[in-house]
Amino acid sequence: MERKLKPLRELAELLRRDARGDRRVVHCHGVFDLLHPGHIRHFLAAKREGDILVVTITPDRFVNKGPGRPAFPEYLRAESIAALGMVDYVAINEWPTAVETIALLQPDVYTKGKEYTDASADLTGFRDEEVAVREAGGRMHFTDDITFSSSKLLNEHFGVLPVAARAYLTDFRTRFAATDIVDLLRALRGMRVLVIGDAIIDEYHSCRPIGLASKSATLSAQFLGAEQQAGGALAIANHVGSFCDKVDVITCLGATDSREDFIRSNLKPSVTPHVFLRPDGPTTVKRRYVDFRLQKLFEITFLQDRPLPQDIAAGIDGLLRETRDVYDAVLVADFGYGMFTSGTKEMLEDVKGYRALNVHTNSANMGFNAVTAFRSADYVCINELELRIASHDRFGPVDALGDPLRERLHAALLTATLGREGSATWDGRSVLHTPAFCSEVIDTIGAGDAFFSIAALCAAARMPTELVAFLGNAAGALASRVVGNRESVEFPALAKYVTTLLK
Repeated sequence: MERKLKPLRELAELLRRDARGDRRVVHCHGVFDLLHPGHIRHFLAAKREGDILVVTITPDRFVNKGPGRPAFPEYLRAESIAALGMVDYVAINEWPTAVETIALLQPDVYTKGKEYTDASADLTGFRDEEVAVREAGGRMHFTDDITFSSSKLLNEHFGVLPVAARAYLTDFRTRFAATDIVDLLRALRGMRVLVIGDAIIDEYHSCRPIGLASKSATLSAQFLGAEQQAGGALAIANHVGSFCDKVDVITCLGATDSREDFIRSNLKPSVTPHVFLRPDGPTTVKRRYVDFRLQKLFEITFLQDRPLPQDIAAGIDGLLRETRDVYDAVLVADFGYGMFTSGTKEMLEDVKGYRALNVHTNSANMGFNAVTAFRSADYVCINELELRIASHDRFGPVDALGDPLRERLHAALLTATLGREGSATWDGRSVLHTPAFCSEVIDTIGAGDAFFSIAALCAAARMPTELVAFLGNAAGALASRVVGNRESVEFPALAKYVTTLLK
């Protein structure tokens, strides 16, 4: 078996040496997370098309099927396939798709299952692979045999999803198809969106605790490295910019340490920033000290959270006044760092687009930044603590809190995210509970912003309430597997995850 396992570039050299004359190379590629009879039949059919059967597998880091996937690490997936008699060589790919791999291996035949014949359902980049095959002088072959879905088998029989999520999805599949949902997500592309809110730079400083300091009861740690990320309203704009081609973000930075160059270079091409500089402080920076497990040891915040100087606030209000008829949706992200004056809140009342509101409670504003400081919105998205603060109810049942607050804010929808319990959404008729889809969390920072970004777009597109909550939860699950705001939720990743969940 070991002789079959080859590094990709070594395999390319081997094939150039051995595949001569009439010996044809057949290439199969995929994740192959759970090897099943459909895969065996596929490989057997592929081998009949040539003499040397090569299988490449997607590496763990590029498996975009959502949290908990792949279920089996790349080396085990490779070993399992190498144990099959009809397979001659196995390699782990180096790229997200097989395009570069095809150019490297130059197969005579590239084989896929019959489910890939429908171009409209392509979420994997297969059409680009098809072009690569032709450019390499090869041909396509589609096998037509019994098929199974690794994702469906894992979802239903291997505990990849929490129990509540499995029961929920069994019912959800009876009303919604993955292809229809993906089409609705594609349709968001033409929306013009404004994001307005506080800019935050999230810093992660990795440390290795080495003991107590010798002269005080203070934890001493070795510094290992640091990274910074565009957070707050900037992260929301990047999430939205993955789904919409025209996104503006209005935000405020501090003149004393603006980080403006970093911010501009870390926004998506589809996002246009409109930056106002306040002269009396720095751009907000949240610096977290974490160990190698991402356990937070300490946090320092650099901020100026007093209300904006009058001339800066007037500039923001003037820009809102000029563009109030421009946007299909306006996403308001108030992190409580002084950007939203009473005048700005009133100006937002006159914006014509669909208004979505996300107001944060954090250590810097605890008790002083309730969502009720805004008069109205079309969609409100907060967490359970923020719901309880706004409702002045610390211990009452969550289900009883949402509708009174929704009515007070004149909102059509209100969502409260509930952490590991998922989310609850009120629409005036009932409360809809949507379970969490992810049981293994890497970092919760930014997950709520991802939920709000996608749910708000879906609400603005007038999708059904059940879809708004489902897609918000799916986006939050994807974000919880990423450190902070290191990556945005991208359309291909969400589309693939939706497809995986609904198999």
